[in-house]
Amino acid sequence: MIASLRGILREKRPDSVVVDVGGVGYELFLSGHSLSQLPAVGNDVELFTYLHVREDILQLFGFTSAAEKEMFLQLISVSKIGPKSALAALSTFPVSSLKKAILMSDVDLISSIPGIGKKTAQRLVLELKEKIALPELTVIEGGKFKSVQEARNALLNLGYSLSEANQALEGIDPDAAVEEMLRRALQTIGKK
Repeated sequence: MIASLRGILREKRPDSVVVDVGGVGYELFLSGHSLSQLPAVGNDVELFTYLHVREDILQLFGFTSAAEKEMFLQLISVSKIGPKSALAALSTFPVSSLKKAILMSDVDLISSIPGIGKKTAQRLVLELKEKIALPELTVIEGGKFKSVQEARNALLNLGYSLSEANQALEGIDPDAAVEEMLRRALQTIGKK
């Protein structure tokens, strides 16, 4: 199996790259997050990889971090989630946010990922909740999660998109009151 590639970045496409390794160009599919972290074309690059084998195709997936590759492997271990859906999940949310959503059983947030419906999101939470570790979020109390949900719903009711609401709430103390979360989130949005 191909664990990683190091070479020259030859092409950047909307969902993939071509890396030249010793004169051989490898096409790798990447998440939007990984694509945004790559250097300009012509520079050296090193990517962690996963080779997906089906009877009719071989696809190589690339990752800028070991954590992203690990999350990808956990996602594709869930039935009904293939490599493209896993890549969509990693393009929609950073690894830490996706882990938090799974640990908090936030099915609504997970089902906002393109290609993942409510039933698949529930299955994902059920199958991965015990496998995922997030050091800063080892114990989640129901009240904290409910406060974050209420703040997110308030932002949605104010007309902000789900991604805008999630970005605004990222990093806000879950112990804070809903009103405080909302105030800080609106300040964050106002700065942008």
